[in-house]
Amino acid sequence: MNVPFVSFRPMERELDAELRAAFERVYERSWYIEGEEDAAFEKAFAAYCGVEHCIGCGNGLDALMLALKALGVGAGDEVIVPSNTFIATALAVTYTGATTVFVEPDIRTYNIDPSRIEAAITPRTKAIMPVHLYGQPADMDPIMAIARKHGLYVVEDCAQAHGAAYKGRLIGTFGNAAGFSFYPGKNLGALGDAGAAITNDKALADKIRALGNYGSDYKYHHIYQGNNSRLDELQAAFLSAKLPHMDRMNRERRRVAARYLAEIDNPLLTLPYVLPDTEPVWHIFAVRCGRRDELAEYLKAAGIATNKHYPIPMHLQGAYAELNIPKGSLPIAEEISATQLSLPMYYGITENEISYVVEKLNQFR
Repeated sequence: MNVPFVSFRPMERELDAELRAAFERVYERSWYIEGEEDAAFEKAFAAYCGVEHCIGCGNGLDALMLALKALGVGAGDEVIVPSNTFIATALAVTYTGATTVFVEPDIRTYNIDPSRIEAAITPRTKAIMPVHLYGQPADMDPIMAIARKHGLYVVEDCAQAHGAAYKGRLIGTFGNAAGFSFYPGKNLGALGDAGAAITNDKALADKIRALGNYGSDYKYHHIYQGNNSRLDELQAAFLSAKLPHMDRMNRERRRVAARYLAEIDNPLLTLPYVLPDTEPVWHIFAVRCGRRDELAEYLKAAGIATNKHYPIPMHLQGAYAELNIPKGSLPIAEEISATQLSLPMYYGITENEISYVVEKLNQFR
């Protein structure tokens, strides 16, 4: 049996007619930027999240960067981010001119450890950017308490956690703003690059929108040195077609994860830990294994595709060599990078495929 790491086909077959209709609608209008589809999706996604404002962007990285810029984060400032995340989180800070400060995660959840944040705060700290990594909500109550205590902004990185909830409240609604990615592989994915920022602050929303539109508040009137990062009409139409199905598809991911959690039984594997009072959406189901590479090859030989998120931690990447953080300085991030393996997780994976993955994992010695 061959089990892919991810497949879009089951979802695309179900939504084929709706996606094709979305394309035809945009194509017939011949309006491709800042039109009715963008406005409709922004309204629908804001309502889904329970916030006042959604601003479509070109991608998730831009959504985070624009939110930080709109909050006034820039050169001379520091922003705290987890040491274990995709590099886009750190790049969003870098592109504002601010300095990234890495804080270690809780090794059980892979998310930033709130108990380590205060030690990293300096007079230059301007914001905290928690990441809801792999679709697991970060521990937001203590993070928000720290932010209030020190007068810091909070921008949530929700790129992998569409629809995840913390204590009955959707993630992305705790901080000053949040950024989402709609990269095709995400729980809510476009058919190309796309993203959005959300907030309850109208002035902040207006500034994010202007910054993403060449710094313009209306045509040919530029109040900021902005960027070009807008959600195009075609991707907005695709996202509008998919959004009503997202909760149902997330429930399927939770069901798959429940099987993995209940049925994987191998002392060589460490399964994900779910924080109490949270509802993950399992963008990625990650296990840890001290013989990770050997496990990956074993599963590959059995026809099971896996992935490694993320095999080189950010502080050891050439992109951040300028920070001069030597190997061993962030041991938890390094441990996760060396041992993490992502299992097949997608809408439409079959019961037989799940059983086969579990069987092979339990047989690994």
